[in-house]
Amino acid sequence: MTLYYGGQVMDIITAVILAALPILASIYFTRYLGEEYAWINRKIIHFSIVPAAILYYFDQIPREVFSPAAFIFGLVQLIFHIKKNKLGWYQIKSNYGEVFFAFSASLVVFALPKSYATAILLAMAISDGVTGVIRFAYFRRNGHNVKLKKHWSGSLGYFLSTLLISALVLPEFSWPLKVVWGIILTLAEYQAFLDDNLAVPLVGTILKLFI
Repeated sequence: MTLYYGGQVMDIITAVILAALPILASIYFTRYLGEEYAWINRKIIHFSIVPAAILYYFDQIPREVFSPAAFIFGLVQLIFHIKKNKLGWYQIKSNYGEVFFAFSASLVVFALPKSYATAILLAMAISDGVTGVIRFAYFRRNGHNVKLKKHWSGSLGYFLSTLLISALVLPEFSWPLKVVWGIILTLAEYQAFLDDNLAVPLVGTILKLFI
């Protein structure tokens, strides 16, 4: 059991505040875009998770704090769904993606080594955000309904961003391994059988068993 003392506790509290502020700010300000942009609002909120992941990676937020905090955040969002009092500018009826995201982040940090967990977190936040923005722009421009649509352009953005993430966070991976890792996570995001906020961390965790 890790013990934390005076100054360490204050440093952790400061780091948690720095991690939470972008998330809470993105949730607050995206409401002004409205429900019409719910899909893009979700991706903006995904991006806002990046500071938390970075602070975790640099040991500013310990696993014992990050994991339960992410779980509580997911639970709060689930309660909004259950009570049918959803935050409509980013929560979508019968779609629990943001809840799955938070629960998955909690489990990934709890179960995986720090660097690898960070890579998965960043793929969930950045890569998923990138692909969502690209797809949103493509389908809106072509006059199509954005809802739950997949497209190769977004998947390309997802793959390229995973390569960048693995280059920065997983330097021990060879480039062929980085490419394979990116391709498999991209396919996990693209498939339509399981919500990608569950599929990507699940597949990423399974991959760790063979790496």
